[in-house]
Amino acid sequence: MADRLDSTRAVGVMTDEVLVALRRIMRGVDLHSRALMTSCGLTAPQLIVLRELAEAKLPVGVLARRVSLGQATVTGIVDRLQARGLVERIRSDEDRRSVIVAITRDGRRIVRKAPSLMQDRFQREFASLQPWEQSQILSSLQRVVSMMETPDDEEAPMLGVTMDVVAPGRDA
Repeated sequence: MADRLDSTRAVGVMTDEVLVALRRIMRGVDLHSRALMTSCGLTAPQLIVLRELAEAKLPVGVLARRVSLGQATVTGIVDRLQARGLVERIRSDEDRRSVIVAITRDGRRIVRKAPSLMQDRFQREFASLQPWEQSQILSSLQRVVSMMETPDDEEAPMLGVTMDVVAPGRDA
């Protein structure tokens, strides 16, 4: 009986520690998002979309897949960025039904001046870990996600848009 009680207490303490760690992650993301908004007037998803568009002009569907967000979410982000003159929609010459999103000169200027995203630091730190550590973190986080997600979750969290594992010493 005492062993079971000790075991139950240990699980409770561990659960509390996991929840505190999750809250610290969420707080870190929130603080970084506020700093990003203050410094360049963009949310993290807006900056991620702008950075992707700085690489290439893309249709919204392709852009949504590249940044791991739903197409409706990306459409809203593009609407807001377009209203600020940071992106423009261009009809495709090949298919007039297709619309391509392109970054403007002002959008490029903001991307150049924007601070590093929290995920940039994370990717550098993650790349410096041993492969077994990377796998352990990924597996644990996937398990936490499965424990917390609801059936209608469809978008990836914004902590990291890509989870490409990069060998130490190589740029992400």
